[in-house]
Amino acid sequence: MMKCLFFLCLCLFPILVFSSTFTSQNPINLPSESPVPKPVLDTNGKKLNPNSSYRIISTFWGALGGDVYLGKSPNSDAPCPDGIFRYNSDVGPSGTPVRFIPLSTNIFEDQLLNIQFNIPTVKLCVSYTIWKVGNLNAQLRTTLLETGGTIRQADSSYFKIVKSLKFGYNLLYCPITPPITPPILCPFCRDDNFCAKVGVVIQNGKRRLALVNKNPLDVLFQEV
Repeated sequence: MMKCLFFLCLCLFPILVFSSTFTSQNPINLPSESPVPKPVLDTNGKKLNPNSSYRIISTFWGALGGDVYLGKSPNSDAPCPDGIFRYNSDVGPSGTPVRFIPLSTNIFEDQLLNIQFNIPTVKLCVSYTIWKVGNLNAQLRTTLLETGGTIRQADSSYFKIVKSLKFGYNLLYCPITPPITPPILCPFCRDDNFCAKVGVVIQNGKRRLALVNKNPLDVLFQEV
């Protein structure tokens, strides 16, 4: 009986040693807690407020600058201005104020939200203040940003604000569900769960906001 116990201990000893070595030198890394959401800040370093209005301004000055504004789309039959543009310089008119409408009570980086031009308007034009992504423009080979969206609906009206790799922030367009045929409906929806970068293209001599594959628009938010 004693011999059996002795041999059993010899057999278990390597297992105990291996187990101790593995847990001390190769600890199992448990998943960490979710990162704390970062609030989006305006040009004064204050958190964006869903009840306040902001101008979307460029991080550059002069001819490289220019605020975002609401204007009439070329060849559009919409009864109200329905194009989202950027001025060709920061010298001149100020941009059209917007408000950000998050799904929660606060505005955080990398979280879905709606964007709406916050201006007085007639009832007919209320929906033409809400941002969305339109259809593919064959001539420009991209999809243009326009108004006519809806708030808190799973259509083409959801965006995100993310930190720029350079300075300021970038805007992303983020469909709630992945497009069935991405090359047709959203040719640049590739990264970040099918989100696409918002940049600028030239349409009839004007800078028009659109989905781009590279060179996203770097912006800041200035409280009105």
